[in-house]
Amino acid sequence: MEDTRLKVFYAVAVNLSFTKAASELCLSQPAVTKHIAYLENYYQVKLFERNGHNIKLTPAGTTFFLKTKKILSLYNELSYSMHLYNQKYIGRLRLGASTTIAQYILPKILAEFSKHYPKVDISLLTDNSENIEKALLNEEIDLGLVENVSRDSSLSYTPFLNDTLVAVISSKNEFLNKKLSLKNFTQTPLILRERGSGTLDTIVTALHKKRLTLQNLNVRMYLGSTEAIKRFLMHSDCLGIVSIYSVQDELLQETLKTVKIEGLEFKRQFCFVKPLGEHIEILDKFTEFFKNEVSHNFKL
Repeated sequence: MEDTRLKVFYAVAVNLSFTKAASELCLSQPAVTKHIAYLENYYQVKLFERNGHNIKLTPAGTTFFLKTKKILSLYNELSYSMHLYNQKYIGRLRLGASTTIAQYILPKILAEFSKHYPKVDISLLTDNSENIEKALLNEEIDLGLVENVSRDSSLSYTPFLNDTLVAVISSKNEFLNKKLSLKNFTQTPLILRERGSGTLDTIVTALHKKRLTLQNLNVRMYLGSTEAIKRFLMHSDCLGIVSIYSVQDELLQETLKTVKIEGLEFKRQFCFVKPLGEHIEILDKFTEFFKNEVSHNFKL
């Protein structure tokens, strides 16, 4: 029932690309161009400024974008509310999750949610926590699931799971004890997650309480995913710091082992994040289902 031209305009405005919008909507680029031309002709305004392959919204385009966002959101809510009368849940969910949550928490829950609500269309963007928040502010997603300890004042955070970061090494590593003094820890070669990740945020916060910074550590490398860190550790004598949820299998199989660092703990919370004051009914259903699944399947 949604106006196709509004969906096309919205996709072009968000991506600032006719090509990306066409790919996202499974349309040809000429079809996308034709829809935008129709809107510009109908309202007798230019919605986009074109400079070669680069485009940007005109003042009229910006106004049109803000109104279109509200209209499409209302269409989504209308569809959701009307189908409830037939005990059907139909809608769209654009999720964004930090890497750790996307890899180790979300898969089982999304699978279960899809079984219960097969007509809800879900998309998932995976990136580090900082970029997920940026995607939310840029209106590219409806709900974020992040792991960082910092907070953006324009966003609302709701915790859904406690997490602990653990220091791990290869079980073949004979050079490190299972317990390190803080001084020995600062001298131990480390492999850490990249800047912008919630994991590194948590480490930095814990170090700050001990009047330490990353510069005080022997960081050999920053890697872009927990999986990359785990695989690296299998072939090195370095120490990694990752979520306890990410190494459950390796600890059971004894390919990795934990190391206690005296006087240092890495605690954090996984959180839902969304714009302040934003309310979308289908998101309420998802977060309610998600919290219930978390309480049954994830415990430290």
